[in-house]
Amino acid sequence: MRVLFASVLLCFSSVTMAEQLSIDSIYGGGGLNGPTPTKVEISPDGERVTFLRAKADDQTTYDLWEYNVKAKKTRLLLDSKKLVHGEEHLTDAEKARRERARVAGRHGFVDYTWAPDGKKLLFPLNGKLYLYDFTASGAKTLRELPAGGSVIDAQVSPKGRYVSYVLDQNLWIIDLAGSGQPLQLTKDGGGAIHNGEAEFIAEEELDRFTGYWWAPDDSAIAYERYDESGVDKVKRFEIYADRSEVIEQRYPAAGRPNVTIKIGFVAPTGGETRWLDLGANADIYLARAKWLPDGKRFSYQILQRDQKRLDLNVADASSLSTKTLVTETSDTWVNLNNDLHFLKKRDAFVWGSERSGFHHLYLYTLDGKLDHAISSGDWDIEGTLAVDEDAGLVYVNSNRDFVPDRQLYALHLDGSDANSPKRISEGDGVHGVTFGKSPKLYVDTYSNPSTPPQTSVHDASGKFLSWIEENKLDAKHPYWPFRDAHIVPEFGTIKAADGRVLWYRLYKPAHFDPGKRYPVFDTFYGGPHVQMVARDWGDLFPVYMAQQGYVVFSLDNRGMARRGRTFSDGIYKQLGRIEVDDQMPGIHWLKSQPYVDPKRIGVFGWSYGGFMSSMLLARHSDE
Repeated sequence: MRVLFASVLLCFSSVTMAEQLSIDSIYGGGGLNGPTPTKVEISPDGERVTFLRAKADDQTTYDLWEYNVKAKKTRLLLDSKKLVHGEEHLTDAEKARRERARVAGRHGFVDYTWAPDGKKLLFPLNGKLYLYDFTASGAKTLRELPAGGSVIDAQVSPKGRYVSYVLDQNLWIIDLAGSGQPLQLTKDGGGAIHNGEAEFIAEEELDRFTGYWWAPDDSAIAYERYDESGVDKVKRFEIYADRSEVIEQRYPAAGRPNVTIKIGFVAPTGGETRWLDLGANADIYLARAKWLPDGKRFSYQILQRDQKRLDLNVADASSLSTKTLVTETSDTWVNLNNDLHFLKKRDAFVWGSERSGFHHLYLYTLDGKLDHAISSGDWDIEGTLAVDEDAGLVYVNSNRDFVPDRQLYALHLDGSDANSPKRISEGDGVHGVTFGKSPKLYVDTYSNPSTPPQTSVHDASGKFLSWIEENKLDAKHPYWPFRDAHIVPEFGTIKAADGRVLWYRLYKPAHFDPGKRYPVFDTFYGGPHVQMVARDWGDLFPVYMAQQGYVVFSLDNRGMARRGRTFSDGIYKQLGRIEVDDQMPGIHWLKSQPYVDPKRIGVFGWSYGGFMSSMLLARHSDE
């Protein structure tokens, strides 16, 4: 009887393990990827790693968690539902900010900021502003600050004395060591005037979400003031789950007036703002801004409206005199990056540029002279993650070894290994790396097509220290019942009409029979700044389609990311041509495969991919 019972259990387990995905199981809110942390940050003192994690029963609501590095223990720090009672109330400004940050569907915790000493956390929640103190106990641990309304972009000053935020389009501070009451630093915000905010274009297109910057010594705040009174008002639909509304928004269409900007300096104690002279041309974008380590100089990057010129300028915060250190130009457009890093022990800075045709790093002196290239070769650096001046190293991520991957590498600041960086990360696939204030520790979120995202702590050499979230695919994992039916994609290359190499990802149908012919679900994105063919866990929808009996195919065409400028620049002033043309060799290759039904190839895409689908039908409907 026991043997029979065991056999029944084994049969039941086998059936359960082979369960196929459904639309509801993928998108119904349960979360098949497992507990995956987001907004992972290492505390400035290196003692903790904090992150946001969705509730097990609600994948849209996030709580704040912490991992203690020394104790190697993870705990729930703050439960959002214990702080938010009833429905969340968000201002229109906060809703818009979340939409542009692509977190509009989240509830509970969406953001937090570390105090520079690593002892306090600042976070907004449901229209209130809180300070969490790790050194306090009991009721004193959590303190609600008297911000006076629903704030945006709350920050702790570098020395930790002040909390700053934007409220009603003005910049405010709270002196934590003084009265503890709000002080309004700007007074003219309202209507078309915004102080301390990033404008719509900055958030939506330039990847800049703040409009003010603290000096390292707390002596001043540099802030943006923008005036959108000249920008056209347009009406658009706001689509909700149960209704649609028409709203009015100022939208700077191509060729129409943009916002006008100013940059000023104000003391945290209040007083008059002192303004920089940004020049006669007002039709510009403020792309990036950053203080130099000495707290006396402030850098700001100005992008021309046609996006063909970017200037890195430095201003003296006392005299307001300015000079241009570097100018980048392009016949097509200049891509922005976050690779500016001012060194603390010498008058020099690291600068990212695509002037060679690939994104590489260069070392400049503070008088604007190029010293040497830190990296070089026919490969792209995706971004600078940390700079260790003592060790003479800069840490970057790149797909140098395999185009669909992302790995962590180290380069010497002196340029001695410019074309031969040392790979630090282990495991083929995609590594999302976050360093702390010290470049001695990093957190790695890693996945591949067989491994759901795993989050771990490492030292700078890559040595594994501890798990934050192993997310092991075992019997406790939400994907476990679907594991045996999981389909892993293949990766390969196809040549474009002119011989250029294009990468593809292909899922073969469940129970694949090479003697049969299958329909194809050809899905793509096709637009700039995106790589779809990635060796990561990714979206499970292609696996679902493969389980339904489709060959699922994706091809990254020219115009997309991580392949250098000659790969991306072909779309300049001719959107919908070279991207569409590059998809056709993929379709022709599919038709040549003995297991593909050439008469049943369907194309699908979202956003830019929707445009691509329409263009394929318009230009190649006969194929």
